[in-house]
Amino acid sequence: MKFDVIIIGGGLAGLTCAIALQQQGKQCAIVNNGQAAMDFSSGSLDLLSQLPEGSAVEKSAVENFAEIYPHFTKLLPHHPYTLLGKEQVLAKAERFEQLTQSLNLDLVGSSKENHFRVTPLGGLRRTWLSANSVPTLPLSQAEFPHKRIAVLGIEGYHDFQPQLLADNLKQNPQFAHCEINIGYLHIPQLDQLRNNAREFRSVNISQMLEHKLAFSELAQEIKQAANGASAVFLPACFGIDDQHFFNSLKQATGLNLYELPTLPPSLLGMRQRKALKTEFEKLGGVLLNGDKALRAEIVDHQVKALYTQLHQDDALYAEHFVLASGHYFSSGIVADFDRILEPIFDLDIIGYGDFDNDKRLSWTKDRFSAPQPYQSVGVKINAKCQVQKCGEILTNLYAVGSVIGGYNNLELGCSSGVAVITALTVAEQILAGGK
Repeated sequence: MKFDVIIIGGGLAGLTCAIALQQQGKQCAIVNNGQAAMDFSSGSLDLLSQLPEGSAVEKSAVENFAEIYPHFTKLLPHHPYTLLGKEQVLAKAERFEQLTQSLNLDLVGSSKENHFRVTPLGGLRRTWLSANSVPTLPLSQAEFPHKRIAVLGIEGYHDFQPQLLADNLKQNPQFAHCEINIGYLHIPQLDQLRNNAREFRSVNISQMLEHKLAFSELAQEIKQAANGASAVFLPACFGIDDQHFFNSLKQATGLNLYELPTLPPSLLGMRQRKALKTEFEKLGGVLLNGDKALRAEIVDHQVKALYTQLHQDDALYAEHFVLASGHYFSSGIVADFDRILEPIFDLDIIGYGDFDNDKRLSWTKDRFSAPQPYQSVGVKINAKCQVQKCGEILTNLYAVGSVIGGYNNLELGCSSGVAVITALTVAEQILAGGK
């Protein structure tokens, strides 16, 4: 089989790159091994939330990306944002914002300034884009607009803890003026799930309710449990495919309903991935589900063919290849006892700070809670997101997303931003002929 572009990985980075290419007439195939990190995410997308630990700045929390960028590049010379340049990063961030609007992903936020989103544990986290169903506040806003809040859980459902959320929420100055009460919804249609705790998860709950069985009774119970509160926080268990079910509840109750992600899997992330996947296939893209890239044929610094688990004898051919295989979570990067490596092409890797792949003791720090050097490991790229092997650039192989190294995305809060910005950059490079 031959395509214009073959993308390894069907997560946020791979799907974003593929959609941008398909929109311009390129025939793409995605080799997708299984669930992506999106299915376990909060549904919020981070551009840059934090500077590295120990940064010599007054505040390490990031409010405005453009303002902090000059200092950021000095701290992180190998970060993709540094390699691409501020104008490129901001332009691609704006381009992605436009893409989300065209796909009706129901996201709010801007690259001009981060905002706060409420976390399931009652904290406030800086982020770039959030689902419009999630409680958010501008960084400059002193108070949450609703004084009375009801936090409602579901009887027997332990992946969302209303009391813990309420207690922690009160510790934030923006919620100090609020009266926060908790309650629990008893939904008879879920009694069968309650008998098996392993099946009582957000996905199962949503699947049980998606046909709107006893919908009016559910809306009435939420209204009653809210007990006059002007804002209601619910676990994200209402609507597996999109926000329509949740929006219908909001309209039926007449209340300001908000949803918060639960323990994984997360419906908020799953909705976004499904929307991107649907758009990719609608544009004519080919999704090779349940397949795994194993090895490649490389000639004269170019990838000529890709062999997968389902195509070990009949190779996949393309003019360009994109590595969007993710990090440790999806085995895009793997660790043996004596080295960390990229398993498909065995590409050159890079870490951050004192990391040395030949010295295993440099992979970790003594303090368990400290950002760990091994978390910063990934493939090395240039300003075009091309990768290298044995010091030589592979001219038609690009890397996008968290498989790229040189920074710790967990510490910085930039995983989603790197994913979409490198994805759109690579799409642009390929459309320009790889020059």
